[in-house]
Amino acid sequence: MDAFYASVEQRDFPELRNKALAVGGSPDGRGVVATASYEARKYGVRSAMSSRQALQLCPHLIFTRPRFDVYREISNQIRAIFRRYTDLIEPLSLDEAFLDVTEDKQGIGSAIEIAKAIKTAIREELGLTASAGVSTNKFITKIASDYQKPDGLTFIGPSKIIPFLEHLPIDKFFGVGKVTAEKMKNMGIHTGQELKEFTENELIRRFGKSGKFFYHMVRGEDNRPVKPNRIVKSIGIEDTFETDLKEEQEMLKELGALCIKLEKRLEGRAKQGRTVTLKIKFANFSQLTRSKTSAFYLNTAEDIFRQVTDLFGNVDMEDKRVRLLGVTISNFYDADLEKLHNPQLRLF
Repeated sequence: MDAFYASVEQRDFPELRNKALAVGGSPDGRGVVATASYEARKYGVRSAMSSRQALQLCPHLIFTRPRFDVYREISNQIRAIFRRYTDLIEPLSLDEAFLDVTEDKQGIGSAIEIAKAIKTAIREELGLTASAGVSTNKFITKIASDYQKPDGLTFIGPSKIIPFLEHLPIDKFFGVGKVTAEKMKNMGIHTGQELKEFTENELIRRFGKSGKFFYHMVRGEDNRPVKPNRIVKSIGIEDTFETDLKEEQEMLKELGALCIKLEKRLEGRAKQGRTVTLKIKFANFSQLTRSKTSAFYLNTAEDIFRQVTDLFGNVDMEDKRVRLLGVTISNFYDADLEKLHNPQLRLF
């Protein structure tokens, strides 16, 4: 999807259309931009940027708080459109997914035509725009989907993959972040062609395990299948506060609120887990995590909060100020695994 959160806000609130908009926290505190409209991106405003910095770049920037419940509902509507053409859908986030249309439900026989049909349906039924990439594997398709945003459609056929990657700037490669891109540029690597000059062992020596990935990606090699049922290993929630928390009671109050929100997320995914993890980031940006595994599966805010308070009580908070708190639950219930360990177990 194109600037998903911001586009939804502009769709639902006409007064925000054609305006520089940031969805995220307030610039008066420690807010962060979740998504910026394309009008704001012209000024250099980007996702994950502090709201204060975004306002400095674009003084007339409008801020609005995210409405995640709305975004999740629209995401479900988008996936319903996907399912008209294939059941092989691997969501990456609320606004992005891989689709394998080798055997499409409607017998269209063309991935390009399917991409066009999906884009048209999203525009006409939901009033939003999407960009699509079409190719032979996930890595190339991901790059293609970002290539002509917004409202783009990029096809990279088998014969075009190698020339395309050789000319692609290194910071446009999926999986190459800012730090890695800077390191590569210092090595004289600015394009895919220059990256190909390094052997696999050289890249592994300089970048660790990622070096192997870089070696194969620049050659367009990616055999990962689309996985419709990606295993969710944990579900969590965290909050960065506009001003540091100083009192323990204040921190516990915020943790209680996080547990309530986490319960709703677990309910939405029909999950219950045994391991609760507490995350604390202090004012000096140091952070710690503490985990506790229960003998029973947990899915209510009350039970999760009980574990969190135990973990919190074992942390030395004297003279500490907190800027972020987070709670995660993992070690999820698996009925098949339970029956393997306990053959007498019967589920009703």
